[in-house]
Formats: sequence, structure tokens, C-alpha cells
Amino acid sequence: MPEKRKLPNNPKPGEWTAEQYSLQYVASYKPFNFVDGEGVRCSLYVSGCNFNCPGCYNKAAQNFHYGKPYTQELEDQIIKDMSQSYVQGLTLLGGEPFLNTQVCIRLCKRIRAEFGHDKDIWSWTGYKWDELMQETPDKLELLSLLDILVDGRFLEAEKDLTLQFRGSANQRIIDVPESLRTGDVVIWKDLVR
Repeated sequence: MPEKRKLPNNPKPGEWTAEQYSLQYVASYKPFNFVDGEGVRCSLYVSGCNFNCPGCYNKAAQNFHYGKPYTQELEDQIIKDMSQSYVQGLTLLGGEPFLNTQVCIRLCKRIRAEFGHDKDIWSWTGYKWDELMQETPDKLELLSLLDILVDGRFLEAEKDLTLQFRGSANQRIIDVPESLRTGDVVIWKDLVR
């Protein structure tokens, strides 16, 4: 079980691992919503985050013990909900999806197996893109399964409620496949400034 201690807001590469912290808990699942990305989405909020951003909108989900264990039944329900023609995709939030890679990779792989790229996958993370590029293989594997990544810690001093799909101005909406292909961060083309 992860020990409770004060953690730095800027981890060194590989310092925080899903294997070390994740209890594979889910804070909540919200099907058919319109706020966690483009179109109608199914949103999975995983439990546990070490960034502890001041002003975090989901502080309860920072706790790795919060919620309930991820189950096959929940996964099957997510797939059933996503099979609806009006659902555009899945969104991973938290907590921190990249500290819950066991759950997130499993679900993303199943989505790709069942729907290919007909459904998109978005994720929010406190990690910055360049930090993820130096991270553990599981984090890079999860990243490779995504279409869109909103990166960066929430900064209360840069909070802006007018931003599309972001809480603070430092966060970016990244086109993951294009960024991986080019080796440079490519901002999502549909971004409304």
C-alpha cells in the first residue's frame, strides 16, 4: 500500500510509477456527457494523483483509496455505452490516468480492439508532454493509445473559465498521433482559442 507522504509537484522521470501507487480504483464513471472533450463522451475518473494542484476541481480523487475497484463489469458497461452510435469516445481523467496505467491501458486496448479508431480517446494529465517523453514504458504505452492529451498541472494563477477543455492557460490540447509522428508537440487543430 502506498505510504502517505508529502510529494514534490515536479517529479523526476520515473519517480512515480503506477505499480508503486495505483490501487486500480475508480473515483467515478460518467456516461453520455458533453463536458470532458468533444462530442458525447463516456468519462472514467480514476483514483489517485500525486500532483496535488492547489485549486484542483476533483480533490477527492487525489486519494488512491477513493472510490471502488475497477471491475470487468464496469469495463463491459463502458464498452456497451460506447457502442451507442452517438458516442464519440472515451475520456480518462482523475486523479491521474498516468498513475493508473493498469486500468487505463486495459480499457484503451479493449476500445481499440472493439472500435478501432471510430471512437476517439482523450486524457487529461498533470504531466507535461516533455515529462511524459522521459517516463516509464507503461506511461508511453498509454500515451500511444490516445488521440488527444490535455497536458500540464492546473495552475490557479492561470485559471481561465473561458478556455476550451482546460482549466488554466498553461495547459495544452495536444494531437497525440501527430505529435508522436513529428517528434514535436502539435496542438489540436479544432482548438478554439
